[in-house]
Amino acid sequence: MRDNVVNSPMSSRAAAADEPGDRFERLYAEAERGAAVVPWDRDSPHSLLAEWTDRDRPDGAGRRALVVGCGFGRDAEHLARLGFATVAFDISPTAVRTARRRHAGSPVRYETADLLDPPAAWLDGFDLVLESMNVQALPAGTRERAIPAVGRLVAPGGTLLVIAAGRRADEEVEGPPWPLTRAELDAFATGPLVPARTEEIVAPDGGLRWRAEFRRPA
Repeated sequence: MRDNVVNSPMSSRAAAADEPGDRFERLYAEAERGAAVVPWDRDSPHSLLAEWTDRDRPDGAGRRALVVGCGFGRDAEHLARLGFATVAFDISPTAVRTARRRHAGSPVRYETADLLDPPAAWLDGFDLVLESMNVQALPAGTRERAIPAVGRLVAPGGTLLVIAAGRRADEEVEGPPWPLTRAELDAFATGPLVPARTEEIVAPDGGLRWRAEFRRPA
């Protein structure tokens, strides 16, 4: 298994015959019954997140982090170990229930929520927001709404970290997932967010990966 698989997507309002939220809830529910395996289910955080935290050494003390589409919580637990007061959400109730069970006693607050309709208290609320391999699982119309929705969660002075599979602008794909073009990646810089660092990474399987930071001025 590799880190290029998508985590659970977020939107419960995608007007599609097979909504991503429904599709992933079915997968998590089947896994809970022992009838399926979740490909991204592993103990360690995403490798590009682990590399970033090892390199930049973010200090989570007194700061809040939010993990979008948390799945079973591997990235959320990593950020909590760095001292962040961490909230992690997924649209799949089964994923959230499993995360709570697996990490009993964890300081992470696991919640069921929709990125396109988050709790009002979350807006402008987090010093670090992590979006890792989720938005790319959404069809085009919903993806266009989800990208700016992520940035609304970043507090003044905060950082948005985006990790995603990538593709060239002229590269056609049949999703899901739909790896992000550079233009889609740049679109995370909406409202007060500004690009801070964008890394183009070649994965072990030869595919393109993005790791990008966006900052909101204090």
